[in-house]
Amino acid sequence: MTHQLPTTDRLSPLNDIHVAAGASFTDFAGWQMPVRYDSDLVEHHAVRTAAGLFDLSHMGEILVLGPEASDALDYALAGKLSAIAVGQAKYSLMLDRDGGIVDDLVVYRTGEDRYLVVANASNREVVAAELLNRCSPFDCAVEDESDNIALIAVQGPRALEILLEVPGIGVPGLAELKYYRAIAGEFGEHALFVARTGYTGENGYELYLSPEVAPALWDAIMETGAGSGLVPAGLASRDTLRLEAGMPLYGHELGLDTQPAQAGLGRVVALGKEGDFVGRAAVEAGAPADARVLVGLQMSGRRAGRAGYAVLSGDATVGEITSGALSPTLGYPIAMAYVDPAASVTGTELTVDVRGTAIPASVVPLPFYSREA
Repeated sequence: MTHQLPTTDRLSPLNDIHVAAGASFTDFAGWQMPVRYDSDLVEHHAVRTAAGLFDLSHMGEILVLGPEASDALDYALAGKLSAIAVGQAKYSLMLDRDGGIVDDLVVYRTGEDRYLVVANASNREVVAAELLNRCSPFDCAVEDESDNIALIAVQGPRALEILLEVPGIGVPGLAELKYYRAIAGEFGEHALFVARTGYTGENGYELYLSPEVAPALWDAIMETGAGSGLVPAGLASRDTLRLEAGMPLYGHELGLDTQPAQAGLGRVVALGKEGDFVGRAAVEAGAPADARVLVGLQMSGRRAGRAGYAVLSGDATVGEITSGALSPTLGYPIAMAYVDPAASVTGTELTVDVRGTAIPASVVPLPFYSREA
């Protein structure tokens, strides 16, 4: 197999490890990141049955800290961040004044007046600049720490078992950590921040630490998990895993032309919180009645619809696929698509134009896959 080598200055601190492991690379938001190491399917199934190790060092990490950090984030973001406890995480949205989605974020409260905002790699600069602007009237500081933080994720049913055995990791309370909670610890003598969060639909953990220490942690996790089915996993498997779990991807299901309710994320917007927030008036006014909404599609056969493919009802185009793949776990094609409201009812029979062939598809609830409790 021929492997594409990185050709850009934006390289992960784990780049040398990925090259040595034979990874194939792809450009992702200006970064050269591993798309796969050997087989997308092997990596996908490993996460569903054992564990996968992901390099997410391209993500953006922005600190908001100070006496009015909570008030600032309540204004800057759609969620009520002041309500979460120290050590808790919350999925939230940054909206523009028209109610469009600037980015979807995970926010960790790491102290009474300290938050860590994690942004998508493609939106790091935009989110940092918007936070700086929106938080400026408040007594707080905004610091983009993205270049000083590496991010490694261990995802899968054996993730906890593996992490508990990694030499040098000391995280008191890790075994009891609840979903969407985070805890401080150490790797050797270095600070480590561990969150029980992820983007695969499986139990998993995301580990934040200094870029200089990340290679040693990666190697330690790989060595520890070798006998438990752990494999390094790239962006290709991460994409099929999140699709099965019905998790939206910015630039596909989310964007400035989409309001939260259209994407099924109306619950993320805290309209009950006090005071104004950016985008509130537009969200309260709502999207037009005929605005398309996000649905899941289960397709027949083995040919998957891809982003941009038309969704049809008879001869009429009623929507467009945003993400699609042949599901490795389920064994049939699945897709997420924006469709006209009249075509969004579960059980509605539609077709997808796959390169000139009309493939039958049915509207189904999201997610397509949910792990057992």
